Amino acid sequence: MSATPALRTIGRWISASPIWAFGLLWGLPLLYAVWSAVHPPAYSTEFALNAPLTAANFVDSWNAAPFARYFLNTTFLVLFTVAFQIVFATMAAFAFARLRFPGQNFLFALLLLQLMISPSILLVWNYREISWLGLANTIPAMGIPYLGSAFGIFLLRQNFRTVPKELDDAARLEGCSLPARLWKVYIPLSRGTLIAFALTSISYHWNDFLWPLVVSDSVTTRPLTVGLEIFATPDQGVQWSLVTAATLMSSAPLLIAFLIFQRQFVQSFLRAGIR
Repeated sequence: MSATPALRTIGRWISASPIWAFGLLWGLPLLYAVWSAVHPPAYSTEFALNAPLTAANFVDSWNAAPFARYFLNTTFLVLFTVAFQIVFATMAAFAFARLRFPGQNFLFALLLLQLMISPSILLVWNYREISWLGLANTIPAMGIPYLGSAFGIFLLRQNFRTVPKELDDAARLEGCSLPARLWKVYIPLSRGTLIAFALTSISYHWNDFLWPLVVSDSVTTRPLTVGLEIFATPDQGVQWSLVTAATLMSSAPLLIAFLIFQRQFVQSFLRAGIR
């Protein structure tokens, strides 16, 4: 009988070993990037335990390209896009969840259809519209096609539908207008869902590459992803130590944010009612 707990422990370790193996496999590129970034270029492919540590790769990569400008462009792009997404998604989700209007189900079906369409399919059409508006090579042009987020509307609609109708009726009896009910009843009860959507959207637009590559063609508008791609393909050859250092600097804000907010991120999605 005394061997039973030990056998159970061994069984748990055996069942978890594939998960650890896949996790290690997934983390190998990140581990290599860290190794190459903190060691001299001569040790980027030589894994010697006595290799000297250095921070020169970060300084050299930062000075080799206008990364400060790239960070500023990316930050503005993300804040601009996510702010408008939250405003539009909140109002549209409230309309779909609590209001009644002709063609509601049909419009919501069209909204769900947008979730099945890859943004790359609309690349040419979006560029034509942006050029017609005279917004090519501007930071807002990178965010305009994403301001109406079907995912955000769907996520918030599902959450708004879980708000007790009695709270809405009580607010109406107190004299609250429609915008006041949205602001005082629905938004406070959906804070977790809003956080989950905001974190997801920030991660997506921070890493977005194809559309910014098409619509930006100058240092003043390039985000981090495009600037990093240009930095990583020089004519004289690739210096992996500098490239990995620049990659870590570019991804550091997201990694730090995830480590800080990972519990809130997971709990927010669980409360959002995703099945």
